[in-house]
Amino acid sequence: MKNRSEIEEKFKWDLTKFCKSDEDFYSLLQKLEGESKKFAKYEGRLRDDDVLLEFLNFKCKILEEAGKTCYAFLRQCEDRANRVANDMMEKRAIVLTKLDEAITPLENEIDRFPLARLQALHKNPKFGLYQRYFEATIRHRKHALSKKEELLLAKIGQAMGGSEETFDKLSDVDFTFEPILDAKGKRHEFNQSNYSLYVESKDRTLRENAFKAINEKRGQFINTLASTYISSVKEDCVMAKIRKYKSALDCAITCEEASEDVYNLLIKKVRENVGILHEFFAIKGKMLGLKDFSVFDTFAPVTKGITEKKYTFDEAIELVKAATAPLGKEYLSLIDRAKNERWIDVYPNKNKYSGAFSSGTEGKEMTPVVLLNFEGNLESVFTLAHELGHAMHSYFSNKNQPIQTADYVIFVAEVASTVNEQLLLNYLLSKAKSDKEKIYLYDYFLRSVRSTIFRQTMFAEFEQFAHETYEKELPLSAELLCDEYEKLNNFYHGDGVKQIPQMRFEWARIPHFYDSFYVYKYATGLISAINICQNILNEPNFAKKYLEFLSSGCKKDPISLLKIANCDLTQEKTFDDVFAICREFLKKWEELL
Repeated sequence: MKNRSEIEEKFKWDLTKFCKSDEDFYSLLQKLEGESKKFAKYEGRLRDDDVLLEFLNFKCKILEEAGKTCYAFLRQCEDRANRVANDMMEKRAIVLTKLDEAITPLENEIDRFPLARLQALHKNPKFGLYQRYFEATIRHRKHALSKKEELLLAKIGQAMGGSEETFDKLSDVDFTFEPILDAKGKRHEFNQSNYSLYVESKDRTLRENAFKAINEKRGQFINTLASTYISSVKEDCVMAKIRKYKSALDCAITCEEASEDVYNLLIKKVRENVGILHEFFAIKGKMLGLKDFSVFDTFAPVTKGITEKKYTFDEAIELVKAATAPLGKEYLSLIDRAKNERWIDVYPNKNKYSGAFSSGTEGKEMTPVVLLNFEGNLESVFTLAHELGHAMHSYFSNKNQPIQTADYVIFVAEVASTVNEQLLLNYLLSKAKSDKEKIYLYDYFLRSVRSTIFRQTMFAEFEQFAHETYEKELPLSAELLCDEYEKLNNFYHGDGVKQIPQMRFEWARIPHFYDSFYVYKYATGLISAINICQNILNEPNFAKKYLEFLSSGCKKDPISLLKIANCDLTQEKTFDDVFAICREFLKKWEELL
């Protein structure tokens, strides 16, 4: 794998929009540290509306500047072993903690306002930009603590979150893998970045060895990884209890203005429709001629040729543009900007963050950035489409919303990304020149449904089990977690899929478990995206509604925002319609076979 210095500059992201240099970053930290001291002048004075408005405006200004310190995180992602970037992250954490400590007493003072005053401020046109802020304050009022308690929590914030960092360092830096063998005994360099290539290989031995290698590594450290995750679970549950939430799940959902009813409806409808997944595996096993279809065969290609095609980065960009053409000229021009202005860090390098993401900060002049590990396969093209969906969501929200309502919540974040993927899939299907290509694309869609709807819901059930076990004051252990994960795998895969012993350790390599109750939003995101994509393709001018959704930031709660794009997750029909499309694609796929 190449070192960072060997990657061409045009394929590296440009972070100068955040900080011009490392020196500029440290200057920004110094400025923020000085500005944080100015908050003290507002203490005890917020009963005056003019002073309150001045404080809120000053806070937004400083937090907008603080957002630019994401520069350190992005530099660290370029090379997780970079000591300079790691040092920047440590110093950033110290300064941001001080800033939090300075703001917390004032937020606590606002929390203690009489309810009547908060309601009056919410309706006051003078505070129009802060309407959503006061809604949230009223909503979370019962979870606020005393000034002393809030200050104490702010102080210990710097010491929290270490479990995720430990997991990341183990996974991205310390874990190394021996080469794996294919059916002919040929050795292949193996790491987390090229894992996805091997599990899609036509060579079954290579697929099996890749699956076993990545999970065996976790098995070797399962007690350490379990201890790390259990610490994260305890932190979630304790903080939820301190703030008087019913549970960690209640805390996660309430903080996003999401809905526990939607969460439960998702699990209900996915379990009701798990037969789609079982039928998919049964058909695929027959297509591959396998009597012992195994979990490591689930990503195997079903046709030759198309999976071997390689795409340059430029070709991938043009494909995404063609697919998203229904969204209009401005959307396409932004994709060109993303390429030409170097919003995107394209290729893998040694010690680079192993996944893909979009990041940035709020502000009308700010543009997002995207990290990829582009391998040139069709999967990489879909990943590009996915992350550009996130980036466009951020761009439109920043452009059309004031900073107070520009930052959309994660619940809706996974919608924009998967709409792009669905548009790309439908575009490729419309241009497919052979049944073989269509077979592959239907397979890709069904694999996405498997990975994003069924698999992420399975993950949601797993983390709910872990948190509820601790909340019931029952012991958590590596063995218990592995047993539960194995049980869930058996249900979701069905009797027709042969499991391998190493799969019981798979949960220990899922990074999103360290951001509790995140994963279910991938499932609701794809369900929403399939719904919205069908509307974009079938209803004239629907793209305007979708772009309105992208431009709305957090001006409404996420369930209401989705309704702008005619997607209502409170209704069973929304789920039923999507699973009907899944069955339709499954039928077409089987007929072609």
